[in-house]
Amino acid sequence: MTSRGPIRLALVGGGPGSFIGPVHRMAAELDGRMRLVAGAFSRDPAKNAQAAQAWGVSANRAHGDYRAMIAAEAARDDGAEVVAVVTPNHLHFDVSATALKAGLHVMSDKPATLDLAQARALAKIVASSGRLYGLTHVYTGYPMVREAREIVRRGDLGAVRKIVVEYAQGWLSRPIERDGDKQAGWRSDPAQSGVGGCIGDIGVHAFNIAEFVGGVRVERFCADVSTVVEGRALDDDCNILMRFEGGARGVLVASQISAGARNDLKIQVYGEKGGLTWSHERHTELTVDWLDAPSQLLHAGSPYLSPVAHAVTRIPTGHPEGFIEAFANLYRDLADAIAEGRPDAGLVPDVAEGVRGMAFVETAVAASRAGDGWVEMPRNLT
Repeated sequence: MTSRGPIRLALVGGGPGSFIGPVHRMAAELDGRMRLVAGAFSRDPAKNAQAAQAWGVSANRAHGDYRAMIAAEAARDDGAEVVAVVTPNHLHFDVSATALKAGLHVMSDKPATLDLAQARALAKIVASSGRLYGLTHVYTGYPMVREAREIVRRGDLGAVRKIVVEYAQGWLSRPIERDGDKQAGWRSDPAQSGVGGCIGDIGVHAFNIAEFVGGVRVERFCADVSTVVEGRALDDDCNILMRFEGGARGVLVASQISAGARNDLKIQVYGEKGGLTWSHERHTELTVDWLDAPSQLLHAGSPYLSPVAHAVTRIPTGHPEGFIEAFANLYRDLADAIAEGRPDAGLVPDVAEGVRGMAFVETAVAASRAGDGWVEMPRNLT
């Protein structure tokens, strides 16, 4: 907790039946840096009241409409200072823009918006608002992901030559969206999800972590974005070749029809002197393989790690921290930046990363449909 007390938080979305909403709420409050004081949890009055009661929010600060909630909080002396956006994609832009224009900071679930045009517009709003905007690419909050990034940044591996990133899930191997599954339903609906299905849901995570750890930007790519389950409206499998600035090559695989796969995001970065591997299913470990020396297995919480990793580690080695803690690291970074009046939140992904993610999704989907082969990553995005 900062000396000024916890940052006051409002949540849009996250009512009963939500997966990611409760995760955001737990993560935001984990370190005592933030406290949930208001929300527009659901348009259903009963569900909205249920969420408010469960999370200790006063009934008069739980609104069925997020615009009314933001206006009410902005007018209070003790009103919310940050709005967390945990809705389906089609609401991300308007909720974020409304909050920023009201003078509130924003933490949004990914992707930043429904489409690239909205993302570019949002970047301008962020710039003119003077407020902070964070995007929860949660995997950037893991200690060993930040350690991997630091190893690459120090030049330990030499010049980066190849980046391979894979995000495999199998939960959409069947058309469960037709059976009333809420999470599958909105993710398979272009009106709520946008032009990207799998690529917009988990492909953007893979794209983001490749650039975050590798320290180089994607310049060109060749995308095969496909729909495997017959009748599904959006893609559920993606295979993309990439070329990075500086000449590094890469491969990105994102799939939600890999039957039997649970939720394993894996990244490998290879340089001139060696390579490293991190896997979400073994997230407390980082393997570094050297060309001319024995391999190393690094463990989260160990004293030999960099200050960057220690800054987001809460407990000693051998006691695993996970998904909620990684989210909490992003919320803690944002809260500290607000309390200290800093113009950025350090390693928290910002709106520029959101714009890049949407540019990647739209360009990949369009190029794949047209059979364009190798295409340029859009430039001058903001």
